[in-house]
Amino acid sequence: MSILEGATAPDFSLVSETGATVSLSALRGSPIVLYFYPKDDTPGCTTQACGIRDAWGAFERSGAVVLGISPDGEASHLRFKAKFDLPFTLLSDPDHATAEAYGVWVEKSMYGKTYMGVERATFVIDATGTVTRVMRKVKPDSHADDVLASLAG
Repeated sequence: MSILEGATAPDFSLVSETGATVSLSALRGSPIVLYFYPKDDTPGCTTQACGIRDAWGAFERSGAVVLGISPDGEASHLRFKAKFDLPFTLLSDPDHATAEAYGVWVEKSMYGKTYMGVERATFVIDATGTVTRVMRKVKPDSHADDVLASLAG
């Protein structure tokens, strides 16, 4: 199942790097940038996260809440956030239920082996909870600019 633009974003409650529970429904009223990434502190994921960090002023001006989601646990997220001074919330999806709800838990292959993992994807959600932009197979180095363009309309 894949979420399409115009659909209502599936709600979730996940634990952040600080141990707090974050629910999508509790953030209604603000635009949300929900980005799924495979793993903390890997080259592509670091490039992607640092791109958002480096453009943080523009994200703040947009009023958007940025949430990064991966299967990594709280401790891993806390280290990743501290190491790169990331100003946004990272959420743990260890059973990949949220990734599945958004259609980004997919079959991948590397070195001839197939496995299940998170597809790098971003969902821009408006203040009413409607998905306004779906970005699949995101390129880490242009991700922040692409998302900001979506937020600008």
